[in-house]
Amino acid sequence: MSPTPASPPESAARDGKRNVYFFATCVIDMFAPEAGFDAIDVLERSGVDVHFPVRQTCCGQPAYTTGFPEEAAKVAAAQLDLFPEPWPIVVPSGSCGGMLKHHWPKLFANDPVKLAKAEAISVRTIEFTDYLLNVADLKLDRASRRPLRVALHTACSARREMGTLECGRELLSRLPGVELVEHAHESECCGFGGTFSVKHPEISAAMTSDKLDAIRATACDAMVSADCGCLLSLNLMLKKRRDLMRGQHIASLIRERLDGGEAR
Repeated sequence: MSPTPASPPESAARDGKRNVYFFATCVIDMFAPEAGFDAIDVLERSGVDVHFPVRQTCCGQPAYTTGFPEEAAKVAAAQLDLFPEPWPIVVPSGSCGGMLKHHWPKLFANDPVKLAKAEAISVRTIEFTDYLLNVADLKLDRASRRPLRVALHTACSARREMGTLECGRELLSRLPGVELVEHAHESECCGFGGTFSVKHPEISAAMTSDKLDAIRATACDAMVSADCGCLLSLNLMLKKRRDLMRGQHIASLIRERLDGGEAR
């Protein structure tokens, strides 16, 4: 059973609208910019003003999970002043959201000034599907009703740190025409694990294959995730298999359904 997501932060209003910061993640920036644009588009359709600090970079997770906390702290410290307003920080990735929310404060345990800033960011950090489901006012009744069987992959950090498994499921269940199909390896890692996939490629590939075998066994029409790191691994394996299916960020599927069900 997944933990219940933390109470979402309030979105301070300005000119009658909610305001949020958007932390895009470096994976989206470098490999899947369309997912970031789609997430912002969906947020804006929910009546939200989205603010994008242009100096944002990596959350520091690759260094942190590989055993280099000092290097991770340098990455995080350069971004502590990018979110001055008391607005939620929406992150379209459970793993990166988990880094900001749970691990940034640990990086500055011995620096009271930076710790205070990291803690202020931590309490305002919320994963994309959590915000969309529990805070934003997204209208889905006019979305496409074209039948679509969808398999959901929830990243390990999203499931276990951010507690957003049920958020993804609920969002998909609210999309007209979408049938959520469960696969046998739903609770298992996709094999990406950031630098794990680089340090242990054979184990990673085996885990990814097991995940995809389970997803393919559902006869789904589409696969989605709220974490583009996982999608990197899954889509690369699909390409190696010469499988035409490609996973997409849940924000992209929602935008497509809102636009009539057609991909761009």
